[in-house]
Amino acid sequence: MKSYLAAAIQMSSVPNLHKNLIEAEELIDLAVRRGAELVGLPENFSFMGEEKDKLAQADEIYRETTQFLRKMAQRFQVTILGGSFPLPVENTGKVYNTTVLIDPSGEELLRYYKVHLFDVNVPDGNTYRESSTVVAGQELPSVYFSEKLGNIGLSVCYDVRFPELYRHLSDKGADVMFVPAAFTAFTGKDHWQVLLQARAIENTAYVIAPAQTGNNYGRRHTHGHAVIIDPWGVILADAGEQPGIAIAEIKPSRLEQVRRQMPSLEHRIFS
Repeated sequence: MKSYLAAAIQMSSVPNLHKNLIEAEELIDLAVRRGAELVGLPENFSFMGEEKDKLAQADEIYRETTQFLRKMAQRFQVTILGGSFPLPVENTGKVYNTTVLIDPSGEELLRYYKVHLFDVNVPDGNTYRESSTVVAGQELPSVYFSEKLGNIGLSVCYDVRFPELYRHLSDKGADVMFVPAAFTAFTGKDHWQVLLQARAIENTAYVIAPAQTGNNYGRRHTHGHAVIIDPWGVILADAGEQPGIAIAEIKPSRLEQVRRQMPSLEHRIFS
């Protein structure tokens, strides 16, 4: 593993596939021009809209999103985390909330179907039932082992509230953990940053968290603050509340330093 720049992209995705892909391309281009070699997109980056509209367009969204990710990785010669997007599941009328890691040749390295679904009555009056349109994944995420970028683990949004998933990634050797998200504005103000810092600290790993921000559609408001956090829990970059990028250096020397100073993973009693 070498030192390199990573970018967490922040978007205000809307119910318009092509508009979102244009915005994503502009932000990937910005990240690459600033030197990023690993770029993460947020949850639902290619489409955020009403559930019925997502299902109606799911085939097109999946097809065009996967083509887009391959094209961007090849064009910019970077590794891209494809946030998340719907993959139709046969004979269910539902989709998987899917994230993929794509290498600079356009090849898929890892795929993960979101396991924890957001079925929550948020105190701001909004009710979310992700399970009404999404099939939960049945397998824990994998880790991609890269000599260049470090060992990369995947997760999606609501997963961040379940530390056992990240301990699994840690046990598999993860150095960098992705958390692409569309965190609600209401919960985000209290929980987003502290949860991400906790996952970084307890696993002595970098966390890269691309995010949705602003008013996506109707009453759907997302928190923003795409961040990159180091293994000590220090926030290295924060995209604030506007579309843009958070960019920071991923350093193997920092990983080694923190794991030497705080060898908590070696002190575990229960597994």
